[in-house]
Amino acid sequence: MRYLITGGAGFIGSHLVDALTMRGDDVLVLDDLSTGRLENLEEIRSENGHRPERRFAPGASRGDVEFVEGSVTDESLVDECMSEADACIHLASAVGVQLVVNRPLESLLRNVRGADIAISSAARHDNRVIFASTSEIYGKLSGDALSEASDRVLGSPRQSRWSYSTAKAFGETLAHAYHQQDGADTIVVRLFNTVGPRQTGAYGMVLPRFVRQAMTGDDLTVYGTGTQSRCFTHVLDTVHALVLLLDTPEAGGNSYNIGSRTAVSVIELAGKVIERTGSNSKIKLVPYDEAYGDGFEELGKRVPDTSALEGLTGWRPSRSVDETIDDVIAYEQNEAPDRAGELREAEEETAGSLLRVAR
Repeated sequence: MRYLITGGAGFIGSHLVDALTMRGDDVLVLDDLSTGRLENLEEIRSENGHRPERRFAPGASRGDVEFVEGSVTDESLVDECMSEADACIHLASAVGVQLVVNRPLESLLRNVRGADIAISSAARHDNRVIFASTSEIYGKLSGDALSEASDRVLGSPRQSRWSYSTAKAFGETLAHAYHQQDGADTIVVRLFNTVGPRQTGAYGMVLPRFVRQAMTGDDLTVYGTGTQSRCFTHVLDTVHALVLLLDTPEAGGNSYNIGSRTAVSVIELAGKVIERTGSNSKIKLVPYDEAYGDGFEELGKRVPDTSALEGLTGWRPSRSVDETIDDVIAYEQNEAPDRAGELREAEEETAGSLLRVAR
């Protein structure tokens, strides 16, 4: 198989590239590098597009990787790439609370246009497409066992916080409409707080930001009271689910939550990071209006019901929050000397293990 991954140089996309090429599939990556990094793909790229031979198991073969720099809003480019693929995973997105709040128009238009172009192109070429949505789709709805059929409860359209949820809802609706009207092979996945190595702390991603603050001895900045909880999911568990859905013919036409069911408060996460890094850092509470401006709305608790995904594929997350924190720490320890300045600049601007292949 040859897969097109939009946003394939990003955090989740690069891990998915790893998984698919390690089992012998070819991958075409389309990324404008606005938030993705070519360095995320260096381990699987060489002059001939293959992984270095030294990384192969005896007798094993790796798939090819081709990288195309460009935007998912470039309709002709997307269509050209789609014509060369058998299936598409549409991950490219303007993402992160900080980016959504600071640049709501850019976030909304990029996400809506990108979804429209990618999904419609996949439908024209009869390609299976996975559209990556978000737990933000549920809006203010809070609590345990949020199912794919749960209602959405949104705040005022004047609050930029909800523009991301609105854009992703458009993409979901578009995917379902193509399936219902034209029989297109579309799958919607709602990702719940995917975290892990290669994720940047820029744009409001909490775990890598905490780890970097702890490693440098800075206070860990927790927004609000810190009692808000999330279900943090290791990126390799998320990728496992994506690969299983790609391989399951019956998955088409449906939506699936992907996430851990173990809720952890943000202040508890900060404490775990301090403990596991051995840092002397303290926790500093920062009011939401100071971090994001007036009118920001936070949620209490989101826990996914993943029974649809589990029933279809048998998937369950296999990595704990502590394991995930340790993986991020190990990654940052290796990357920090080269990336500290670059990432600090990005954060200031926006804020004012080898893969175990899914089997």
